[in-house]
Amino acid sequence: MEELLGIALQSMQQDMERVDRVAMNLSNALTPAYKREVAVVRTQSSSQANSFARLWDAGMADAVSRNVPENQVEVLSDTRPGTLKSTGQNLDLAIAGSGYFEVQTDNGTAYTRQGNFRMDARGRLVTAQGYPVMGKGGDIYLNTSQPSIDATGNIVENKLPVGQLKIVQFDKPASLRRLGNGLVAAGEGMAQLQDSEIQVKQGYLENANVSSMHEMVELTQTMRHFESMQKVAQGYDEMLGTAIRKLGDL
Repeated sequence: MEELLGIALQSMQQDMERVDRVAMNLSNALTPAYKREVAVVRTQSSSQANSFARLWDAGMADAVSRNVPENQVEVLSDTRPGTLKSTGQNLDLAIAGSGYFEVQTDNGTAYTRQGNFRMDARGRLVTAQGYPVMGKGGDIYLNTSQPSIDATGNIVENKLPVGQLKIVQFDKPASLRRLGNGLVAAGEGMAQLQDSEIQVKQGYLENANVSSMHEMVELTQTMRHFESMQKVAQGYDEMLGTAIRKLGDL
């Protein structure tokens, strides 16, 4: 019977992680190029399942309010591209298809699909947070905020080439580690895309791939499951209390 309570507590913990992901997705529904997060439960064999006693010893009560153990729930990114919206801004760029822009942060190289770029005081092409956007030859310097950028990422001003955007892809984009502000760290199998593989759209931004309706359905289903597991735990507690009282009457 301890296993039953352990399974219920484990399921409630997983449901709370799912609710956190839904909240994160809904709060970023309007963030350019945001990729929704998905909580994936790793199944375990019965021999690996934690008993209630071991869950309690490991601090399960506190873990419910923290991140779940890595061997229970894995948070992945839904890397499907979002739809594109026209902004008419020359420095707004979207990647139609796979790929990431490379940027240079204070902590090293990072990657993003958020193309709401701007020109800083030094004339560099930078992200909304001020991080330089990398070209194949390094930093990209502009003379005006009205350059022409073609589908392969070539930047032209006054009919003169300025540089070309550096765009890369990864073997497993769903497992890329998020750094915040739409940035991700380098992952496995990074490779620079060839010109024939790049599809840059100037004057567009990629929408988040979040459906508010889908997230609300997910939230409703998760909360119902959580309530069911809560009733299981309460039922076990009541049954245990009844058994203890009856033993006391003997």
